[in-house]
Amino acid sequence: MTNFRFALGAAVMLGVASGAALAAGDLSRQTPIEVTVDLGSPGKHEFAPKQLKFETGKLYKLILRNSSNDPHYFTSHAFSQMVFTRKAQVTQQQNGKTVTLAEFKGAIREIEVYPGQSAEWWLVPIAAGRASDLRCDIKTSDGKTHAELGMTGEIVIE
Repeated sequence: MTNFRFALGAAVMLGVASGAALAAGDLSRQTPIEVTVDLGSPGKHEFAPKQLKFETGKLYKLILRNSSNDPHYFTSHAFSQMVFTRKAQVTQQQNGKTVTLAEFKGAIREIEVYPGQSAEWWLVPIAAGRASDLRCDIKTSDGKTHAELGMTGEIVIE
């Protein structure tokens, strides 16, 4: 009987340990790593930071914040091919709290954020590489794109 109890206890502990190992890979239980990108600022067309770094297999909440007076795109076709999108959300500050106004699922290649607004892109990088095509293609009144005015960047996934 003692051997049975020992075996039962060992089996329970093994089950708990393997369950914990499985939970570590469960993206619904991971706390997202927050990365904030400022899309322009008053009078400037730029991404800040200009270079973003991610690691494969980790859940990220990429916060795209536009404090400028112009709408801006966050566009990178290469990056969109290297990530799994869990969701993208339109958010707004109301009474000091972030409120989700809309949520999108599926492949995302480009997000436009209006002046004074933010969006969140929840993603998991699935392939390592470098995306050098981060840009904003919105045109100014003189016909130049924000990218031509310096709003370009790079994304590195390790």
